[in-house]
Amino acid sequence: MKIQEKLRFMREARNWSQEEMAMKLNMSTNGYAKIERGETKASIPKLEQISEILDMDLMELLSFGEKQVVCLIGDSNNGFNVMGSSKELAAEIQNLQLVISHKEEVIGYQKREIAYLQEMLAMLKAEK
Repeated sequence: MKIQEKLRFMREARNWSQEEMAMKLNMSTNGYAKIERGETKASIPKLEQISEILDMDLMELLSFGEKQVVCLIGDSNNGFNVMGSSKELAAEIQNLQLVISHKEEVIGYQKREIAYLQEMLAMLKAEK
């Protein structure tokens, strides 16, 4: 993943517009947009400033997306998106989704059982 793609992804992950990011960097929107498009190379001091705004270490920003998994909770129908994952990680995620699904089924069963037991308790109390 190229640095401009990383910057765009991180900005969008925070739901910031290019205008907001440019304002945080004290630069023009057009100037920042050129960095994201790869038309202008960002200097190390500018990348340090960007990483500070994104609340991450510069090395973390530079290595972001390099054979890593990114998990964004609540941004898709299944609860998360995965980017940059290997086949093994994708399989592990699928297994974890099955475990979660099974746990949700068990919780549903337990809720029904509790409701049934509460009904029985109420009936026993009414008989007294």
